[in-house]
Amino acid sequence: MHTLNVDLGTRSYPIHIGTGLIDQAELIDPYLRTRKAAVVSNEVVGPLYLERLCAGLSRLGVETIPIILPDGEAHKEWQALNMIFDALLCGRCERSTTLIALGGGVVGDMGGFAAACYQRGMPFIQVPTTLLAQVDSSVGGKTAINHPQGKNMIGAFYQPRLVLADTATLDTLPEREFSAGLAEVIKYSLIRDAGFFDWLEENIDALRVLDAGALTWAIERSCRNKAEVVVADETEQGERVLLNLGHTFGHAIETGLGYGQWLHGEAVAAGTMMAAELSRSLGWIGDRDVTRIERLFERAGLPTYGPALGALRYLELMTHDKKTEAGKLRFVLLRSIGQAVVRSDVEMSDVCAAIEARCR
Repeated sequence: MHTLNVDLGTRSYPIHIGTGLIDQAELIDPYLRTRKAAVVSNEVVGPLYLERLCAGLSRLGVETIPIILPDGEAHKEWQALNMIFDALLCGRCERSTTLIALGGGVVGDMGGFAAACYQRGMPFIQVPTTLLAQVDSSVGGKTAINHPQGKNMIGAFYQPRLVLADTATLDTLPEREFSAGLAEVIKYSLIRDAGFFDWLEENIDALRVLDAGALTWAIERSCRNKAEVVVADETEQGERVLLNLGHTFGHAIETGLGYGQWLHGEAVAAGTMMAAELSRSLGWIGDRDVTRIERLFERAGLPTYGPALGALRYLELMTHDKKTEAGKLRFVLLRSIGQAVVRSDVEMSDVCAAIEARCR
C-alpha cells in the first residue's frame, strides 16, 4: 500500500492506494466518529463491492446503512441527492455519523455534497472505484450536482477524512470508463509535469492492460500532483484553476449533448485538444507538441475531436462555466507540455477557430 497525505492542517487526510483495500475495514475504522456509517453506492458498483465493504465494517462492530442510487451522470441531480437525505433521515443518522461514498465520480460528488449539507456537515470518506475518481474527483474536496444549464454548478468544497483507492476495483471497470480516467492522468502531465508526460508516452500501453506496477505508479503520481495543487489553493482562487485544462470546452460538450452521452473524461480529452489548438494559434506550442498530445489521447482510447455543436453554441454553453470571472471566460492554455497558464484576454475569433478545428 502506498500512502500520500493532503496537508490541510487540522483537516489533513491520507490517500491510501493499493490492492484489496476494500476488504481492510481497519483502514477506515480510525476515521469513524461513531459505530454507524451510511454507505452510498449505485446500481452498478453496489452489487460488486457493497457487501464486502459492509461486512468488514460489521466485523468491527459498525452498523452500516446502504444507500443505492441510480447509475450515471444523468442522475447527478436534486432528485437523486434527496434519496441520500431521505435514507439518512430514515436511518436516524446524526451529525457524527460517517458517510462513505463507494463508487465513481458521480457517487463521490453526490455523497460529498450530501455530507456537506446534512445537519451542516457530517464526516465523509471516499472509496473511489473508477480510475477517474481515484486520480481526480475523490481528492481535493470538490462536491457538486449538475444543473441543466451547467455541469457541477451547485456544490461545496468539502474535504474527506480519508481516500481509500483499491486498484483491484479497476479490474471490473469497462474499457471505455478506464480510458475516460486516463484523460485526467494525461491532464496532470500537461499542466505541471512534463516528465510524467514522457513516461506516459512510454507506458500508456501498459496502463491499458492494467499492468499493476505502472497503474499504481500513475495513480500515485497523479494524486501527488493533485494534492500539491489543492494544498496551495484549496478553494480555486489561483493555481487550482489549472486543473481545469480542457474542462471549459469539455463541460460544454457534456451539457450540450445531455449529461451521460459522453463520459466526462472523453469530453475533457476533446476539450484539451481545443485548448491545444488555441495555444498553438497564440504561438506557444508548435505542431509537434499538438501531434504528441493528440497521439497520446488516441493511444489512450480517447476522442480528439468534439461533436459539431457549432462554435456559437459552444460559447453560449461556456458562459455558464464556473471559471467565468467578471463576465469574461478564463481559459487554461499551454505554454508548453508541462506548463499551463490561465488567460482571459483571448480573442473570441481565435476561440471559435480552435473549436471548429477540433469538431466533427
